[in-house]
Amino acid sequence: MDALGWPSVAVMGKIGATPLALVCEHASAFIPPALAGLGLSEEAKTSHAAWDIGALDLAKRLSVRLSAPLVAGQISRLVYDCNRPLEAPGSIPNVSEVHAVPGNQALTAADRQARFDAVHEPFHAAVADVLDRQLAAFPGAVALITVHTFTPVFHGQRREVEIGFLHHADARLAKAAVAHEAQEGQMKAALNAPYSASDGVTYTLQKHADSRGLRSVMIEVRNDLVDTPAKAETVADHLAQTLMAALSDVPEVVQ
Repeated sequence: MDALGWPSVAVMGKIGATPLALVCEHASAFIPPALAGLGLSEEAKTSHAAWDIGALDLAKRLSVRLSAPLVAGQISRLVYDCNRPLEAPGSIPNVSEVHAVPGNQALTAADRQARFDAVHEPFHAAVADVLDRQLAAFPGAVALITVHTFTPVFHGQRREVEIGFLHHADARLAKAAVAHEAQEGQMKAALNAPYSASDGVTYTLQKHADSRGLRSVMIEVRNDLVDTPAKAETVADHLAQTLMAALSDVPEVVQ
């Protein structure tokens, strides 16, 4: 258990079977009891502000289909967003889209550091450990895939894109995935949508993949497409084919 009385990360799936590692930072809406629900409304606690709806079901199915380990967060991103460094404004948000977060609005620097230590540090230690173990089996060849979902309507604007493939410095895997989606013609896919690195969303890719010269891609799926386990399974099966095709097109080592 961490300082909040709840483990911030879970690791599942196979190590050493394929040169892949999956990460789902926003897999859970859980708020440790010690934080008294952060003062949130019941609606906010289960909304997209608190977690990536359907992302864990999607990631778990991909883990099975790709025979890859999965590192999944177990605490709401409103407690601490594991895809942000401590200094980022959104790491412990006061407001998330339309939802105020009262429990985050009077934190001291020490409070923020305690959240970072309790949530961010064990989560990213687990990611690093999984990558170390995968690289021991597949030196230099491992690809990091992070799995996210996004809300269909954001600040009143409808989003038509269905799947986004995002990148930090190395765009090759994201571009290859978009190209394969275009060939299939089944889903509306786009590069760096509905977010991009300029929005600060590629922290995990930068921290763990770019720093090691590994291939990587961040997947964003519109959450109305994966908001039940059955729907998530269907999309995961489709994405597994796209990812395997894209990986076959991209050399193992970043140049």
